[in-house]
Amino acid sequence: MSLKLLIIDDDPSITDMLDLVLPTKGFEVFSINTGAEGVQATHTIDPDVVVLDLMMPGIDGWNVCQEIRSFSQVPILILSAVIESRSIAKAMEQGANDYLTKPVPLNTLVTRIKELAG
Repeated sequence: MSLKLLIIDDDPSITDMLDLVLPTKGFEVFSINTGAEGVQATHTIDPDVVVLDLMMPGIDGWNVCQEIRSFSQVPILILSAVIESRSIAKAMEQGANDYLTKPVPLNTLVTRIKELAG
């Protein structure tokens, strides 16, 4: 049985790319391009892992993470271009389980997702 991933990133080029490559690694991928829809999709899809960007218009990734944590303990992997230690610490304080910076090698991303899914 494949792992269900929910990708929440406002950049369609990122979600499109992950939609193409992650299924070849055995994942079932659901992509959302807004934070608010991502929170709702977490309810309806019940993913095994959420891959979340931080810098998004509207509800940013920090707030999405906090909202998801209010109702779910799904593992959350931050995938962001933000490299400031203060921003990384804030994401972890909001409930993220892991943090990778873009760009990330595909094998590293796959390994981290599988580790979080247990």
